[in-house]
Amino acid sequence: MMPVFKSSRRDFTFGPWKLTAARTHIMKSAEAERLAEELHMPCVPEMMFGDNILRIQHESQFGIEFNAVDALRCVNNSQGMVKVACAEEWQESRSEPEHTKEVVKPYDWTYTTDYKGTLLGDTLKLKVSATTEHIDTEKLKAREQIMFFEEVLLFEDELHDHGVSSLSVKIRVMPTSFFVLLRFFLRVDGVLIRMNDTRLYHEADKCYMLREYTSRESKVSSLRHVPQALFTDPNEIVQYLPVKETVCEKLEFPENLSPESAAVPEHT
Repeated sequence: MMPVFKSSRRDFTFGPWKLTAARTHIMKSAEAERLAEELHMPCVPEMMFGDNILRIQHESQFGIEFNAVDALRCVNNSQGMVKVACAEEWQESRSEPEHTKEVVKPYDWTYTTDYKGTLLGDTLKLKVSATTEHIDTEKLKAREQIMFFEEVLLFEDELHDHGVSSLSVKIRVMPTSFFVLLRFFLRVDGVLIRMNDTRLYHEADKCYMLREYTSRESKVSSLRHVPQALFTDPNEIVQYLPVKETVCEKLEFPENLSPESAAVPEHT
């Protein structure tokens, strides 16, 4: 039986930015089937929150948002050989023959996505460029007042009870900055743990955001020194997963826009 989720929507104003976090019910089966057909997948994740969203939008209409549908569009179905190889390893770790049909499919059954967000705006948009500048993690560790916090689940699938594939996003707003973490977490029991994190950070006196994407992955066989209890906790297991890829980007505001002032009180 699927869990029941209560719908909610919260808005927060941070200078010229409107931050919106919306959570609602799981996508209905008819919608899910249509979406799967559009994406050339046999099915979408079993808990697909098509209307859940985290949006960061400037009063000039440009910005960035995070949603499940666009995340699934970034699933790479052309890398079937890599995925099937993983599935075969999974089969070898199982004695029951029925798993053979469950996991060998002509699509990425793990729903692995390198989604980093969807840019908003028509005439005005954030300009994305590579950068050597990094998010100041020490600033994030400072004890500041949390003015707004939300976490939104975008999708989750239990891989036929043999692991989990999930995508969630959370935002934390401080008096002069905000921080977003979009996390894809994959655990295939006995085979693989993978984590793709996208961090987005903005300080109110800057005309840009910093975005850092990090992909980590390890075979379970390489994690024998790690307590298995940590395998189900992304916040704990992340430190044991080797980094496979890092992308650092600057998301610059359109020209002729001045930095905003500090945050103002919440509007709900």
